[in-house]
Amino acid sequence: MSTTNGGQGAPAAPQTGEQAAQINVLAQYIKDLSFENPNAPRSLQPQQQPAINLQINVNSKSLSDTDFEIELTVEGKADAAGTVLFTFELVYAGIFRLTNVPKDAVQAVMMIECPRLLFPYAREIVSSAVRDGGFPPLMIDPVDFVSLYRQKMQQTQAAAPAAN
Repeated sequence: MSTTNGGQGAPAAPQTGEQAAQINVLAQYIKDLSFENPNAPRSLQPQQQPAINLQINVNSKSLSDTDFEIELTVEGKADAAGTVLFTFELVYAGIFRLTNVPKDAVQAVMMIECPRLLFPYAREIVSSAVRDGGFPPLMIDPVDFVSLYRQKMQQTQAAAPAAN
C-alpha cells in the first residue's frame, strides 16, 4: 500500500552526503574441519537417542579499516550411554567489507550480522560431515547471535573491573 499525500507514509530521504551502510562478503572458507568417530563401527549400531552438546563462538580480526575476518566456530560432541559417538569442530570464516557503518556499530555488525550470514553454510557443512561419518544428518537449530553478543559483552564488562 502506498501513501499519496507525501506525508507520514513517505520514507525519509537520506541526508546530503549520507550513504547507506553496506556489508559485502568478499570470501567464505573452511579454516579447520575435524570429525572423529572414535568408537566405530560399534558406535554405528542403533541405540538410544544421543545427547548432543554444542558450543558456538565468534571471533573477529581486522584486516584493514573496512575489511574483517570473522570466524564462526562450531564444536559438538554426541554420546549415548557414556560412549562417545562422534565429535566435530568446524572453524568457518569469511572476509567482510563494512562500508559506511558507524564506528560505534562496527563491533555489533561483526559479531551479529556477519556470523548470521555464515551460519547456514557452517550448518550444512556440519550436517554433511555427520552424515558422511555414518550418522543421520545433524540439524543445528538457528542461533540467536544477538544473545551470544550480549553474553560476550557482559563477560567482557565483568572481567574488566577484575583486571583493574
